[in-house]
Amino acid sequence: MRTWPTQPLIGRGPVHHGRLRPRPHRFSYASYFLMLPMRKLSTNVCEALNRNSWGWLSFHDADHGDGGTDALAWLDRLLASEGITDADGEVWLHCFPRVLGYAFKPVSFWYCHRTDESLAAIVVEVNNTFGERHCYLLSGPEMAYGRELSAAKVFHVSPFCRVEGRYRFRFLHTGLRTVARIEHEDEQGPLLTTSISGQLQPLTNASARAAFFAHPAFSLMLMARIHWQALRLWLKRTPFFGKPAAPTQFLTR
Repeated sequence: MRTWPTQPLIGRGPVHHGRLRPRPHRFSYASYFLMLPMRKLSTNVCEALNRNSWGWLSFHDADHGDGGTDALAWLDRLLASEGITDADGEVWLHCFPRVLGYAFKPVSFWYCHRTDESLAAIVVEVNNTFGERHCYLLSGPEMAYGRELSAAKVFHVSPFCRVEGRYRFRFLHTGLRTVARIEHEDEQGPLLTTSISGQLQPLTNASARAAFFAHPAFSLMLMARIHWQALRLWLKRTPFFGKPAAPTQFLTR
């Protein structure tokens, strides 16, 4: 397995989403995202990151985990509470940035490695448009890039999907390319497929500027697209389901 460079990265590539039934529905749009080595960033400053400050592109710890000032410390506490003590290597956070001070992050991925660079766990952090957050912890002896991992769906994301069934995850990376793929299936079989992929390059002032000017309203457009696609599904008479109560537990393992 080729590893990522040990520096903050920015990725540019497409987001794909496909619904199989009861009304087929697909869309794709250009995207960019951050890939951050969180342990290294705890001791090294990245000029292009604008951490916890305003910038064209920025990263705020409070956008993740329990909303505190140190997202990595939150993650370490979470893993320790679940008995995962060997994720002492680099932790890479794959997430969308804040753009012009605004962010909505539908999903972020925490790739937690051992010191030998093998994969100890992945935390999938999901936010919905109601301001709620839930995490899925993927761990166990089967952990590896390229393998299929799964978790029961317990968190409301879309009013056009019931909170039931399972997610199937597959994560790939080959040096400077990464892919995160999520499939949702219910009792009738596969329902949704989503993927986020892209080519990675060092996060510098120049690469951040290029990403920003390619999509200067990225965060706002992300939220607008969510509602536009919801309208399209409604116009297709896709069944609509009311929002259930949030899970009583913040984490699903």
